[in-house]
Amino acid sequence: MKLQKIYDGFAETYDQNRGLFDMTEVFESFYGCLDVKTGNLLDLGCGAGEPFARLFVDRGWTVTGVDFSQRMLELASKYVPEMKTIHADMRQVEFEPNQFDAIIATYSLFHIPSNEHATLFEKLYSWLRPNGKALFTYATKEYTGSVEFDGYINFMGQDLYYSHTSPEKLYSILQSIGFQIESTNYRNIGDETFLWVTVSPKG
Repeated sequence: MKLQKIYDGFAETYDQNRGLFDMTEVFESFYGCLDVKTGNLLDLGCGAGEPFARLFVDRGWTVTGVDFSQRMLELASKYVPEMKTIHADMRQVEFEPNQFDAIIATYSLFHIPSNEHATLFEKLYSWLRPNGKALFTYATKEYTGSVEFDGYINFMGQDLYYSHTSPEKLYSILQSIGFQIESTNYRNIGDETFLWVTVSPKG
């Protein structure tokens, strides 16, 4: 898989780019809205485990990280050795229902074709506990230049695949699955603007 090889390559220069994206505000906002302050977290597309997995572990959480880049997971074993890691495509992993108090997919979901997002959201809905919450990053026209997009954009010298539908269609999909949308924020981090969405199962 081309994308997997690219992220394996990114791992080689990861250390020198670690401070590029400050996620402190995003983490504090999400952590502050959780109903439980310790629990089980699933990090889809966990990469090297920073910053979210590391921050959750530091607050007493049990963290499971999934990533398709073996090289990134090797870095994760260095930076977040407490995290259980699974080397797999996030679309292919399976968990029992009601396993997680929180699920995150930061800077990862938009690398999957948008026509596969609904299936993945259905899995997230199943995996979350009734009072759980999920946070994910979604690409929009603020990043790709198009209301809907399916193609390649240069990132750090590599052509990466991105795919997204419109925010309105995204919200409709989430609500049809059974999620309630708790917050939607456009955040500019590292000179990149993405949509950050927090959802929870409807009570």
